[in-house]
Amino acid sequence: MRLPVIFIFITVVLDSMGIGIIMPVMPDLIQEVGNVDLSQAAIWGGTLTVVYAINQFLFSPTVGGLSDAYGRRPVLLIALLVMSLDYLVMAFAQSLWLLFVGRFIGGITAATHSTAGAYMADISTNEDKAKNFGLLGAAFGVGFILGPMLGGLLAEYGSRAPFYAAAALAFINMLFGYFVLPESLKPDKRRTFDWRRANPFGAFKQMKKLPGLMPMLLAFLLLSIAFFVYPSIWAFFGRAQFNWDARMVGMSLAAYGLGIVIVQGALIRPILARFGEKVTALFGMCMHLLTFLAYPFMTETWHVFAFMPISVFSAVAVPALQGLMSNSVSENAQGELQGAMSSLTALATIISPFVMTQVFSYFTNSSAPVYLPSAPFLLSALSVIVAFILFSRWKPQN
Repeated sequence: MRLPVIFIFITVVLDSMGIGIIMPVMPDLIQEVGNVDLSQAAIWGGTLTVVYAINQFLFSPTVGGLSDAYGRRPVLLIALLVMSLDYLVMAFAQSLWLLFVGRFIGGITAATHSTAGAYMADISTNEDKAKNFGLLGAAFGVGFILGPMLGGLLAEYGSRAPFYAAAALAFINMLFGYFVLPESLKPDKRRTFDWRRANPFGAFKQMKKLPGLMPMLLAFLLLSIAFFVYPSIWAFFGRAQFNWDARMVGMSLAAYGLGIVIVQGALIRPILARFGEKVTALFGMCMHLLTFLAYPFMTETWHVFAFMPISVFSAVAVPALQGLMSNSVSENAQGELQGAMSSLTALATIISPFVMTQVFSYFTNSSAPVYLPSAPFLLSALSVIVAFILFSRWKPQN
């Protein structure tokens, strides 16, 4: 199964690169096609990001449900083909409405993360699921590093270049998968596609029927909201707290992403083998909490990098949680579960940027009762505490 796993890894990398690779050129492209100034371009950029995230939220269970009914292979390959064509549409776009359409479709194709997770669940034993979900987390970290880096380098060749590159990568990966990816879901394990379950609300209603799963899903959502404080306010926090420039912001994010790759790609396996999934998840949450509470006391750049070897171990929490949830559902509902989790991740990408930027703005305003750029991290700490309480009360069902 070596080549299929490589394909799944690359697919998740491309999913996580989807926003980052085009982020450096979006202001220029929006100004170019919309004939608007930078301020208006920022509003359009926010709108396009929200559309992308909302569609991920709405369609992740649909894509996951389709994979439960028709198999993982056709869903993944078709989604990658559409993703490639979508990037080409955006590369040739000459109007804002076409960019809007591109991001609308892109949010749907990015929902393949749920099918990739279901494929990994199919080929894993119960004991290996958390480890293999850690590999998917490492893939996310790789995309988190490579996306903005590649987008920034390609921007030198024009505002359209990153889109051509993203289209080519998606198409090449689709061809790779066509030749190496066998179907992982046997025909006797499939279930009939049902629109009532193939949406986030129907999927959550179905998950509610499974004992003990909803508290874990809620803990997963709270952890995701807490984690997305990084892309939401890190650049602003770095400037306000340490007077960082764009280069230092990029270096710190790349270092953090590299740490996540190492932890989820290699170190999570011995940790799970030694402590098990529940203890590992609780340990990861504790590392999250310790990190978020430490930021208000960091006054020098070296403090951030010195603490990073501790903070990156928070990355073990979500894969362990995913492994426990995956073992709680049947084989023909793995896509549905992964779709529900992908929807929650997308929901977190909608909630967290809005809330965290508002909190940052309030506590860095001249009229704030106290100047506290790290306030969003304290809110994230509160979110982790609630997740910890919810999850610590969970007991395996007999």
